[in-house]
Amino acid sequence: MGKALNGKNLGKGFSQRKDGRYEARAIINGVKIDLYDMSLSKLKKAFELKKAEVLRDEKGVRPNVTLKDWYEEWFEKFKVPQLKSTSSIKSYNRKTKNTFIAILGEKRVKDITQINLQVATNELTEKGYGERTIREAIGVLRECLDIAVINRIIPVNPCVGLLVKSTYTQHKRRVMTHEEQDLFLNEAKSSYYYEAYAILLLTGIRIGEFSGLQWQDINFVDKEIYIKRSMSTAYIDGTKIEELTTPKTFNSFRTIPFFGETEDLLKSWKKKQAEIRDKMGDRWRAKPEFGDLVFTSTVGSPVTRYVIAHDLTKIVQNINLRELYKASAEGRPPKTFERLHPHAFRHTFATRCFEKGLDPLFIQSIMGHANYSTTISYTHVLDDTISKEVKKAGNFLS
Repeated sequence: MGKALNGKNLGKGFSQRKDGRYEARAIINGVKIDLYDMSLSKLKKAFELKKAEVLRDEKGVRPNVTLKDWYEEWFEKFKVPQLKSTSSIKSYNRKTKNTFIAILGEKRVKDITQINLQVATNELTEKGYGERTIREAIGVLRECLDIAVINRIIPVNPCVGLLVKSTYTQHKRRVMTHEEQDLFLNEAKSSYYYEAYAILLLTGIRIGEFSGLQWQDINFVDKEIYIKRSMSTAYIDGTKIEELTTPKTFNSFRTIPFFGETEDLLKSWKKKQAEIRDKMGDRWRAKPEFGDLVFTSTVGSPVTRYVIAHDLTKIVQNINLRELYKASAEGRPPKTFERLHPHAFRHTFATRCFEKGLDPLFIQSIMGHANYSTTISYTHVLDDTISKEVKKAGNFLS
């Protein structure tokens, strides 16, 4: 029996500290409970509630848990340990919290039906959420509710058979023709990142792999590039998050041989980087935790997809301005150079590989794809190739 400071028995598990606070302590099924309060009556009530909560959780009985509370518990205990970085944790979490949790979060898990989820799905479509976003959120929610079934919170998962209105419109993946590639590289010569663009076209690496590449990954003796890591970049709540993580998949760990001018371009870039680093001195912003990055900006920060996308916009604008002037002088309509995004270099590289007749399995390996079908989806038969192949076929009926 615990005692108060005046010697009064307080009951099992209770005692009074020298500062006057009452303390309640217990161990239930291995779970420690230790509570404090200046009011003994309040402490006893809180103690009973805590013991009931521990016993309830131990038995897996959660009759009144809301979807929001269960989701947060599931996410912290089950999902967070599987995710690689802070940015991926926040990005993954946001998919469902901003959608289904925002709509049904206060509803008890046991009361949520398939109809409730379908109505919420329809509401998200009406609000303008894309099909892919909704399907990804459903996938996360399904995982969450599968664990709720296992923990006997609900008998079945209602997150099945949901219909998502298709908002799919086919977009032609951007690949530069040979003419466009030459035009782009010629204009990019005035950009600080010229060598970077040329190396992207010669390697086909993902932009995250490009951003995370370190000089120790470049083997000038065997003329190879080793892909071992990726830079995860995101803006979350207005704050830029940059983290080095492992590559996208197991197959993403790979070795890419130097193609064409790769070696000369890397040496040129290394020299340029060293010169500007020496010039910047103490103003060089390279972070030690990122190691010796190959691709850094003019102040030493990582060259992420945001940096590349911004620079690409300027280059494309300049190309179109030059073409507009030239077309006007020649009295003809201008040819528009379509917008480029960082991933377009990867598509262009894969297409060039197939055009040059490289072995398909070799292309798959240097692209880092687990399946050949994925590699094929990255290639694009350009109009001039189609014309040549049609001529080869001749007349099918004779």
